This record gives sequence, C-alpha cells and structure tokens, in this order.
Amino acid sequence: MESLKTKQPTEHELGDETFMSAAELDTYTTQLKAAKAMKEMTAQDRAGKARTELIKTLSQTVEVTPEKVHEITKTLLHKLRVAAEQGKNELLVMRFPNVMCTDGGRAINNSEKGWPETLTGRPRQAFEFWRDRLKSAGYGLKAMIVDWPDGMPGDVGLFLTWEKRRV
Repeated sequence: MESLKTKQPTEHELGDETFMSAAELDTYTTQLKAAKAMKEMTAQDRAGKARTELIKTLSQTVEVTPEKVHEITKTLLHKLRVAAEQGKNELLVMRFPNVMCTDGGRAINNSEKGWPETLTGRPRQAFEFWRDRLKSAGYGLKAMIVDWPDGMPGDVGLFLTWEKRRV
C-alpha cells in the first residue's frame, strides 16, 4: 500500500486561498488603522488650511460700491423668495468662525445686547448692511452659535428673519 504524501503548505494555504496568520492579520489591521489615521490627519490639515484662508478672506472688508450693493441685493432677494416659498421665516445669510468676533462669540452665545460690537471684518459689514438697508424694510437679524466642536462654541450664523403673516 502506498502511503499518502501530503504537501506542506508554503504560505499557509487553505484551499486555493492564501491564509494569514494571526500575526499577519494583526500587522494588516495596524497598517489599515495607520492609513486611516493618516487620511484623517490629511483631511484635518486641509480643513485647517481652508479655515485659515477663510478667516484671512473674511478679515478683509469689501469695498461697498453701488454695483456690489446691487449684486448682494439681487442674490439675497432670490434666496429670500426661495425661503418664503418653502414657508420659512428665517434665512442663514452668513456663517463664519467665532474668531471673527473679538470675544470668540461669547456675547452672541449669551444673547448680550451689544453683540454686534464684537463683529469684525466682513461679518461686521454684513451687520451694517442689514442695519442700513434691511432693518427699515422689516427684516430682523439674529446671530447664534451654529456649531459646537468638542462642546465649545464654533461657527456663528447670521440669520435674516421676518414675520409670517397669518391668513
């Protein structure tokens, strides 16, 4: 009777698939976690750079010319109509990092009366645009913290508000 000779697996073969040892699986898992962490760090780095650029841009005021006022008004009117058609009575018109406030958004978060005085750059200009052009037309302006990363105040939102008429 012939004895059966079995072939020793050279790479831990199971059928026709390569089989990983526990150590190889652990190494693979570690590499996956490292790749995922690197991807997240790269994304956070890009987000941080974008935030820095946004702050830089928002810190520079815009020259308020009649053309610029017309452009802003036209865009705003379109957005207001869409919001009204959807039955809303407020519209987010600007979102910006809380560092655009001299107090990091503290006055806004605490609904203090003088919160507009803490605004800088373009957020300040947005407030002034509302005060000078929209307030007399019956629009309100509301500011609130709209983002809470790690439980701390983050971005600020400026909302145009208006009363809904009861029919």
